[in-house]
Amino acid sequence: MDLNYAPEDREFRAATRRWLEANVPKEDLNTLAERKAWHRKLYEAGYVGMLWPRAYGGWGATPMRQAIVQDEMARVSAPPPINGLGIGFIGPTIIVHGTEAQKQRYLKKMLTAEEIWCQLYSEPNAGSDLASLKTRAEDQGDHFLVNGQKIWTSSGPIADWGILLARTDPKVPKHRGISCVLLNMRQPGVEVRPLKQITGSSLFSEVFMTNARAEKADLIGNVNQGWEIAQTTLGYERGGNSLGRVTRYATAFNQLVKAAKELKRGGRPLIEDAAVRARLGRIYADLEVQRYAALRVL
Repeated sequence: MDLNYAPEDREFRAATRRWLEANVPKEDLNTLAERKAWHRKLYEAGYVGMLWPRAYGGWGATPMRQAIVQDEMARVSAPPPINGLGIGFIGPTIIVHGTEAQKQRYLKKMLTAEEIWCQLYSEPNAGSDLASLKTRAEDQGDHFLVNGQKIWTSSGPIADWGILLARTDPKVPKHRGISCVLLNMRQPGVEVRPLKQITGSSLFSEVFMTNARAEKADLIGNVNQGWEIAQTTLGYERGGNSLGRVTRYATAFNQLVKAAKELKRGGRPLIEDAAVRARLGRIYADLEVQRYAALRVL
């Protein structure tokens, strides 16, 4: 495979680098409003929703262009878009399986971060064996009544909407009785409990649904088609996340190098220690291997 950049891609990289150097925030983004504003700025510049069709507010760019943007953002440790789950795989799932009304209602606000999204798939006893999920969605005519628990939910505390897998038919084999529906996270029947990590941060949450309401109009695909739809979502997640994760690792590596230059031992910066440089070199080599492996997904 040829991973050399075309001349127009090299020009795009140069333009992206100039834009980021001029616009990346100088200070940390500490509030939700600040993170949303940065997301919108990235979107307006053409760096969010790059692979989405223009018909739904995207930019219709190539995967290589998106890879370039991710690479350049990592280079300057730029903050990522706040609505990454929505942009990366929830929105694309709606584009593939959703109705036109759903696309018009949700996609634009997803792109601009007016509404933040989370994924409600994993459960305490349904992780690698996702089809064993217990959350129920009972048909109530014009809506579903949802009861159950989800776990490892990223962006739970700030999410306005979630894409939910729930059991709608317990009498059929487990893979066939699951439906996919969009759930309003800002309703009384939804409780989000952040999971505190050893670092003190809470990247994940538990979500408890007690007689929560999910509208029939927000059913993605058909009843009991949820397993098929989940494969679409997870396909986007695995494909898009391959480069996305490398970007996050590269950002962390840059911070590590910065720390090695600033911290001292015996009056000398750690970066001057041959053993430290060798270790950093091995990490960099591993990152490059991961980056090229991820590019093969394009």
